[in-house]
Parts: sequence; C-alpha cells; structure tokens
Amino acid sequence: MSVLGVLGGGAWGTALAQVLASGGGDVRLWVREAEVIEAINTTHQNPVFLPGRPLSDRIVATDDACWVAEAEAVLVVTPAQHMRAVLAELPCHGQPLILCSKGIEAGSLKFLHEVAREVVDGSPVAVLSGPTFAHEVAAGLPTAVTLAAEDPALAHRLAGRIAQPTLRPYVSTDVVGAEIGGAVKNVLAIACGVVEGAGLGQNARAAVIARGFAEMTRFGLARGARAETLSGLSGLGDLVLTCSSTSSRNYSLGVGLGQGRPAQEMLADRRTVAEGAHTAPVLAQAAAAAGVDMPVTEGVCRLLAGADVGRVVEALLTRPLREEGV
Repeated sequence: MSVLGVLGGGAWGTALAQVLASGGGDVRLWVREAEVIEAINTTHQNPVFLPGRPLSDRIVATDDACWVAEAEAVLVVTPAQHMRAVLAELPCHGQPLILCSKGIEAGSLKFLHEVAREVVDGSPVAVLSGPTFAHEVAAGLPTAVTLAAEDPALAHRLAGRIAQPTLRPYVSTDVVGAEIGGAVKNVLAIACGVVEGAGLGQNARAAVIARGFAEMTRFGLARGARAETLSGLSGLGDLVLTCSSTSSRNYSLGVGLGQGRPAQEMLADRRTVAEGAHTAPVLAQAAAAAGVDMPVTEGVCRLLAGADVGRVVEALLTRPLREEGV
C-alpha cells in the first residue's frame, strides 16, 4: 500500500499520518479547517492540534474526501459521534477502513464497526486501538497497539503496512473486544481524574482502575468480547495509560469535575474532544440493556450531569459488600 488516507486532522489523526509517512508511503490527510490544511502543506506542521511537531512532506492535507477515498486503505480518526456523517461523505471503492476512534454511537448504541458497515457497503473494516498519546506517537516514541479484523489475512496485511520500529501492532480477530476496551477506558479515565481533582489519594485511584477494569470485563464478556483482548493493549493497556496522566483529555476532564468545575464549561473547547463524556451515558444505556452492573460508569454519568462529587463518592463507597470477582 503506497498511498494511505487518514480521515481527521486532529492530534491523533495527524500523529497517525506522521507514522505512516515515516514508512515511506504517501499520506492524504482529510481536514476540515482551512488554516490547518494550509499549515500542513506549506510549513509541514499542525499548529492547531499538534503544535511544535514537524511533519513529513509526504503528508498532503485536503478537504476533498473523494481524493482521500482513492487511497488503498483509509484510517478513520473522526470523533465517534460524527463518524456516521463523515463516512456518508466518503465514496469508498471497497478498500479497507481502519477505525481509530473510540466510542459507542448515541441513539443506536452501536459499536463503530457496526456503524461503518451500515454506511460503507463493501469495504472490510478493522479496528486499531491501544495506549497511544498522540504527541508521543508523532515524536516517534515506542508504543504497541491492537489491530483487529474478523479476517485474519486482512489484519496481518494491514499490520504489515502500518508497523514501524516505534509502532508495533498485535493482530486480533476480536473486533468487539478491541472496540469495547477503547470506549470504556475513556469513561474510567474521567473517574480517575475525579479522584485526583477531589484529592482522594492514590489508593482510591488504584481501586477505581481495578474496579473499572472489572466493569469493562463484565460488559465486554456480555457483548461477546474475549477476556484476553480486554486484558491486552486495547483494554487494560489503554486503561492504565489514560487513568494516570493529564495528557489524557478524559483524565483532565475528570480532574476538573473533581475540583467542582462544570462539565459544560470544560467541554466548550472544540479543539479537543473528551470522548468519554459522550460515551458515558451511551455506555450506561448499553450496559443496562445487557443487564450489566457498571457503578463507576453510572457515577461518571451523574457527575457529568452536575451531581456533587462527595455524594457520588459516598454512594459508591456505601454500595452493598460483595465478593471481588462479582
């Protein structure tokens, strides 16, 4: 694959474009903002979403989705709640789509690979997920990810194309598991940020990570995911990363919530997207539909709706005692 397309010129999309270009291929990056297109094509930087990071001259930015759709494979890096609309603009020709966003569609409660298959007929779908802060990936710092596709041959072929010395993809056929890990960890990162912002201590954060992972596992197994996927890079690996650093937009949002700042105020900046804020209520609905208990997720939903931090924490701490494996 000598030409690859990337849909979405935010920090993560730009970082992926940089990694792909470092492999020697040409990358077409679809961007909505005219000033970002001009900057990438003239100064080889994205000062709006990934400032201070030089970009390869093999990356060409455009607002022409048709031109991007001519690539041999397209990485989709648009916000989860906008993916359906963006894919509807993409005149694909049967080339693979690699979904790199994390979330569950509101209203339909569908995973993003289900949305993609509904909108784009005939294109095989893969999911890329794992512990990946965009600024580190763009800087060439090492990371590993899960690349999941139901067709093993497709997964291996795509992994061979995107693999770099600093980006190591591990192949899986568990598309559902890879998606669930990425979606749920964003919500749990908000919870861990709340612990930090409210000054509840490191013990509490470790407890939230452990109990949150139990929630991820319960929900994942109920929806057909494999346990080894949930405990792998796209699940536990990504969870540990985003629950422990202010480089995570979801964790930073949680810190603000823990300090008593209104969610709407912090979500007003359109340059960054804390996907967990949009995923939390959708995940809670999907969990209820599947009969899965997810108290940490429900607590995040209440905080996003304006509930008092102390009361939400008290409600979690006074839940009925139970065995740890439940």
